[in-house]
Amino acid sequence: MAYAIQWLRSLVFIVQMYVMMFVLAIYYTPLAIIWRDYAFHGIHAYCRYVRWSASWIVGLRSEIRGEVPSDEVLIASKHQSFFDVLMIVSVAPRPKFIMKAILKYAPIVGWYGMRIGNVAVSRGKRGTAIKQMVADVKAGVQDPGQLVIYPQGTRVAPGVKAKYKVGVGVLYEQTGQDVVPAATNVGVFWPRHGIYRKPGLAVVEFLPRIEAGKPLDEFMKELENVIEPASDALMAEAGFVADNQ
Repeated sequence: MAYAIQWLRSLVFIVQMYVMMFVLAIYYTPLAIIWRDYAFHGIHAYCRYVRWSASWIVGLRSEIRGEVPSDEVLIASKHQSFFDVLMIVSVAPRPKFIMKAILKYAPIVGWYGMRIGNVAVSRGKRGTAIKQMVADVKAGVQDPGQLVIYPQGTRVAPGVKAKYKVGVGVLYEQTGQDVVPAATNVGVFWPRHGIYRKPGLAVVEFLPRIEAGKPLDEFMKELENVIEPASDALMAEAGFVADNQ
């Protein structure tokens, strides 16, 4: 019975979450068309609303730890579910992402993504897009911000080990920017798929930054060696025990 009630609460939470996306879009979009800052205001308001509503509808509280970066950096984050994206965006002043070009045409999300400076990438043209982004920032065409990237390339469930892809290292070299690693345990409560959301405390923790200019191999090893143990510790704090333990 308790599971069924929590499942229903989770369903209500998900439905209202998307309803609120449309409500806030109606309010913020006219302003965001004229003033780009309102696009950031809109996504911050939405992400903070989702965090707040999760806390009282399904009992999923959320906490940001560590120093939130506010300068032009790369945020390399462990990615377990949609919730870690929302948590990072709720606090990063100027977040932006690399997204598939087709997502430009997605209702609301696509328009806001382009308005805040996301980099739309067609297949096989990632390098060109990144170089253009860096050039635009240097030329003052694009405002500085925090480019959020996922070293493993996809959502990875708690307890699952996945290789860190060299793409994050290439970005590190191409942009010449510091990297702020981020660990999380959100997958313990908000899975990659399905409706059920567990109560508890979801955490995203910003870790000490890795300075620009390190050799690629050294950077890749350091990144994994700081994110994985920190994420494991957060998951253990949440009561998660891996199957192989």
